Order: sequence, then structure tokens, then C-alpha cells
Amino acid sequence: MNIPPAPLFRDPIYDGAADPALIWNRQERAWWLIYTSRRANVACQGVAWVHGTDLGVASSADGGRSWRYRGALPGLEFEPGRNTFWAPEVIWHAGLYHMYVSYVPGVPHDWSGPRAIVHMTSPDLWAWRHERALELSSDRVIDACVAQLPGGGWRMWYKDEAHGSHSYAADSPDLRAWAVRGPAIAGGAHEGPNVFQWRGSYWMITDAWQGLAVHRSDDAERWERQGSILDQPGARPDDGVIGGHADVEVVGDRAFVVYFTHPDRRPGERYGMDEVHPYSSKRSSIQVAELTLDGGTLRCDRDRPFDFTLPPL
Repeated sequence: MNIPPAPLFRDPIYDGAADPALIWNRQERAWWLIYTSRRANVACQGVAWVHGTDLGVASSADGGRSWRYRGALPGLEFEPGRNTFWAPEVIWHAGLYHMYVSYVPGVPHDWSGPRAIVHMTSPDLWAWRHERALELSSDRVIDACVAQLPGGGWRMWYKDEAHGSHSYAADSPDLRAWAVRGPAIAGGAHEGPNVFQWRGSYWMITDAWQGLAVHRSDDAERWERQGSILDQPGARPDDGVIGGHADVEVVGDRAFVVYFTHPDRRPGERYGMDEVHPYSSKRSSIQVAELTLDGGTLRCDRDRPFDFTLPPL
């Protein structure tokens, strides 16, 4: 049994790996982990450490047994100066990789300023072409997730901070032109929607900052709240806190959730925008766990040993 290491990965430069996304690199014949490279070990005012961020890359040529840091994705900047890239969503379609990445101009030390979801394309995951910033439901949108619809076409789910930090949806026939549909998941504020199809249902997990909220659907249209996963601390190294902003990789009849943790952050720990936040509250690790179904309910026992093998696609 190939039991994955815990943590699965830590960024060796800034120690702030977050918002992970898995993608099979067809050219290298390797799995890639692309993530927000938060600058956890940099002393700076407020939340400047989560801005000015690159997208980090780690690769695995042995099915997920080991991961090698490859640096930052080059060539993403399309405006002058140092800017912010968060939470990549990367898919392969018709000979191209499409990336939808959250973009914040500059390096603000607070949560002010506009956000956008930017579309980029690449033939090989290294050379990226800037297509355009998408016109969506506001100028405060982040955290894209894209999936094919059962009736054809594509749907994007994303967080709209200007509309209650709810998940909104937009549709596209070609991954380029997007038409906003409106809210998909309302209720309490959340971020990081991730949608996947598994065992006859569509599933959406969102980061509610108290673990991951779970929603189920028969058609990717109407969603039913089911409960939560990763809302209780685990026992593995760097896993004794709630899980955050995740991706799910379906492998046959199995599904793996890849998420990040703040291992040293304590519940209720808060710092102001005029303070230098301590490294202990900022560092983050990437973890992986297996999803299961219990009577139709999505479960995740992160402490249960499991075989983690990502096959070549």
C-alpha cells in the first residue's frame, strides 16, 4: 500500500502552499500540483504576505509517492509591476491547458481592491498566453472551478465577494465566452467552490472556514447541503486543524481530496492589518485524504490509512 506522506507537500521557499490543484501533465507524463505560493516566512504588514504571490509547482513522476518542487509558473504577469495570483483552476481540452486564475493588481496589505478571474492558455503548462479577464457578476470575483455539464457546454463556479461571498455560476460553450447565470450556493459566506462527478452524483465542496461544506446534485443545477468534511482536527503531522480550499481528483471509483492546513494556527487567532503577522499563524501545508460514501453521504476520515496512487492518464 502506498500510504501518502503527511504532509503531502510543503513549499521549500516560502512555506505557504495553499489552494492546491492537481493536473496531469501530458508532455512530461507526470502529475503536477499547482498552488498559491503564499509568502508565509516574509515579515510584512497585514496580509501583504498573501498578495504578490506566484503559482508554485510540484511534480510527481511516481504516481504521487514523492513530489519535487519545480519553482513558480513563469510568464503570468500581463500588467506592469508585481501583482497577485491565487487559486488556479487548470483543465485540459482540445489540445490546450486552460487556466482560470484569481488576479489582484499589486500587493495590498489589506483586503481592499478589485479581484478578477483571468483566463490563460498553454500547450505544455510552462508557456502561458494571457487571454483576458472575464466579465462576471462583479469586480470582486475569485476561486474559479470549471466542469463540463451533462447536457453539453461548461459551467464555472466562483466566489463573488460583492454578493455575500456566495458561489455564483457562469456558462460557456467554448471555455472563452462566459454568461453569468447567477447564484448557485447562497446561505452563509464561503469560498473555494470545487465541483466533481463521482458515483452517479455531482458534488460541490466549499471552504466555509469551519472545514469544507458538502453539497450534492443530480444535475449540477439544484444543490442539496449534506454536511461537512475536514471540520474536525486529524492526528497526522500538520493535520491537527480544519482543512481548507481543496481540489478533488477522481480515479476510477475512488476520489481523493487535496487540501491545505494552517498547522500552527489556533482557533480564534486574529491579527490586524497594521500588524506583522507571526510566521506560526501563516505557514501552511498540503494534505491528501480519501473520500468515501456512507449511505449516500460523503465522508472523509483523514486519519484512515489508504493507498494513494495517481495513474497516468
